[in-house]
Amino acid sequence: MNSQDEVPARPGVQVTFDCVPLRTITRNDPPLDASPGFLALWRRVQAAIAKHGRHNTYYLFHGECTYHLTNHPQVGMLAFAFEGCVMTDAEDRRTAACDLDVRLVGDTCDWAAEPIIRWFAETVRRAVMVEFDLYIEAGDLQRTVERLQKLEAETHAKGGYVGFGL
Repeated sequence: MNSQDEVPARPGVQVTFDCVPLRTITRNDPPLDASPGFLALWRRVQAAIAKHGRHNTYYLFHGECTYHLTNHPQVGMLAFAFEGCVMTDAEDRRTAACDLDVRLVGDTCDWAAEPIIRWFAETVRRAVMVEFDLYIEAGDLQRTVERLQKLEAETHAKGGYVGFGL
């Protein structure tokens, strides 16, 4: 019996994130009724705009990157959270760079020393760039931009009150 027949295949790296194209952020002030958590995110997004600009720049948040170093779910897992910007080329077809805050949030890998954790944190950045290229290729970036543009138009049409039935 082949050991691969016993274990279902899954990717060694799982990357998920939420994405906001910074060109869709048109206001410089947060909503008056924003929660403390939203205000903190708003400040981080505004800092990213100040640092990287709005053009061809995307803010990723709620980012998670998990590495599975063995085929056992309770052994050899490293989980990282990340947030920050990815920048694309002039045509929005490839990821050119990223500026991410990456932190270890969980692991089942008792043999991973601090230098290994730092190396994997850098690897998260590279994995996110690859994943963002796949996101672009799948058309998800364009759908996100279109959805946000539609929401912005609805907001302006309703005087800034989308979702309140006004």
